[in-house]
Amino acid sequence: MSIKEASGWLHDHSSRLMTPGIILALLYIGRSVLIPLALAIMLSLLVAPLVRALRRIRIGRTSSVLIAAMALTVTSMGVAAALGTQFLRIAGSLPQYESNVQLKLKTLEQVTIGPLRQLTDEASRLIEIRDSAEALPVHTRDTQRSLPAAAAPNVAVHEQLEFGSRPLMLMRKLLTTIWRPIQFAGIVFLVVIFVLLEHESLRDRFIRIVGATDIRSATLALNDAGDRLSRYFVSQFAVNLAFGLTIWMSLSMLRLPQALLCGILAGAMRFVPYVGVAITALFASVLALAVDPGWSLALSTLGVFILLDIVVGQLVEPHLYGHATGLSPLSVVVGAIFWSWLWGPAGLILSTPLTLCLLVAGRHMKGLGVLELLLGNARPLTLPQRLYQRALSGDPHEIIADARAFLKKASLAAYCDRVMIPALHFIRLDAEAGATSGGQQLKIRHVIVDVATALSGDGPKILQRRNRGAVLEEVSAGRWLRQQREHLTGKWQGPLGVPRGSIVTCIALGSPADDLATELLVRLLRIQRIDARHFSTEEIDAGLPPGADPDGVAIAFLVSAYPGPERERADTISLQLHELLPQANLIRLFCPGVAALPESDNSNDHPESTVNSLGEAIEICMSWKEVCRKRDHASDPQLTDVVRAA
Repeated sequence: MSIKEASGWLHDHSSRLMTPGIILALLYIGRSVLIPLALAIMLSLLVAPLVRALRRIRIGRTSSVLIAAMALTVTSMGVAAALGTQFLRIAGSLPQYESNVQLKLKTLEQVTIGPLRQLTDEASRLIEIRDSAEALPVHTRDTQRSLPAAAAPNVAVHEQLEFGSRPLMLMRKLLTTIWRPIQFAGIVFLVVIFVLLEHESLRDRFIRIVGATDIRSATLALNDAGDRLSRYFVSQFAVNLAFGLTIWMSLSMLRLPQALLCGILAGAMRFVPYVGVAITALFASVLALAVDPGWSLALSTLGVFILLDIVVGQLVEPHLYGHATGLSPLSVVVGAIFWSWLWGPAGLILSTPLTLCLLVAGRHMKGLGVLELLLGNARPLTLPQRLYQRALSGDPHEIIADARAFLKKASLAAYCDRVMIPALHFIRLDAEAGATSGGQQLKIRHVIVDVATALSGDGPKILQRRNRGAVLEEVSAGRWLRQQREHLTGKWQGPLGVPRGSIVTCIALGSPADDLATELLVRLLRIQRIDARHFSTEEIDAGLPPGADPDGVAIAFLVSAYPGPERERADTISLQLHELLPQANLIRLFCPGVAALPESDNSNDHPESTVNSLGEAIEICMSWKEVCRKRDHASDPQLTDVVRAA
């Protein structure tokens, strides 16, 4: 690398690192302005459905915005007034609960501090000699420390002189304390009003700044973010309101005096992720400890919070808006940590909406696509890629777990078509490029065998063979699986003397993946109680086995897992099959692969029908089986019609 290229590389990477650093610095420095603005935008999204509802009944924009802002103001002031009233009642009732509090503290002290105090006393006894030796200097210091006590009368006089001005000082401190929250709330509400009034103008300005050259993408991003955030806020508000009401009614049934206060706090604090409900539950439990002489009320209160939070968090929220945001659980946690570090408590409250905005930006902006990958809940790897990755790691258990989850919604044939066959194509592409070593390919064959045997239900029989590793070094996974079936059913995988038109023959075109796809098809057909048998092109070249009846084969499949040079032999093998099995219906099963388009079903190059998946092949065989079930024996024209119709 030349000096010029090295300097260009360094400049490029340094600019990539500096841009996020500058953005973080601006977010931190401008937090006093950005936090009210972000809160105002989020509140405007919460109020936006009310504004739209008022506009539908033909109320003007300004009037609708003012009515919605007034409703938000009245609601906030009502909640604040209710909280203040309840706190004043608690303050007035504290003397009544003093004895209960002292009794509970004494009990807790005996349980927790008592054993520690005994240990400390024992340690003090062991060092009593050293303490007695140092007693005289300590006594001297205590005497010297008590000398300035003569100034105590002057201090008392000074406190008496300032007693008259203490109420004014308390009032001043109170006003100073509440002025900043009032000022902050006033700024937020003012910005909310202007954001609602200038909604269309702000939208157009944003599109002009961000996507002047691509209005479509900018509009889609803005609509996506607005819809997701509005739906999230409205759903969260409804859930938290219901949670607070349920807490209020539950604690009222438990006869907790300040149940309304706990309900309001539970609904409001639930907007704070992870810690809001815990703080409210702790407050309510301490209040119950002070009110009740026993412990039952406190335990019941804590149990109510735990039970309702589990029900809402695990049952209600996932169905209501759990997947609507598109965020992964880990990204929600990391977002809460990051934004609380950057903006404090306000950042913790806004962490989910802000992280959602980053996800939408990553989804619609090419340069930020990594954000969608890091924050989204979509699988970063497709199921075929996951199978290949776990096969490289030599771990079949996760593949089998994914397969069983897939099989709850689809069939085993669909899993083979959508997952296993494309994964075989990935394996072949890397093997041809020399990206995988011989040891890795052997490990992959082991995993594929374990997955195939587990899903087909033959695992306990297959896994008893101790020399599987040695055999797999010489043959493909499909050949090994076939050999295991032959060990149970014989060389020809069943009797040769069979009724006319009762066998389905599956011929692999030659590659290891073709052998595995053919074996999978045979096992899928045998699960459907169809006599299917797996043969290779070498066996077709050798002719029919002695004693075999050519008319016993009803359908013959030529199987290819993905486009490759093996398919060039398909026409030659088709001619051989027509000579060997003149009454059989020949069908080509050519899977498209991950990098090729499906081939036409009605190609003019060959007279045979062509299907592109194992599922289509099984449908044909099931239709043929149904015809055979309704009739003692299906004639060849009838079977041909069935194949063409399928």
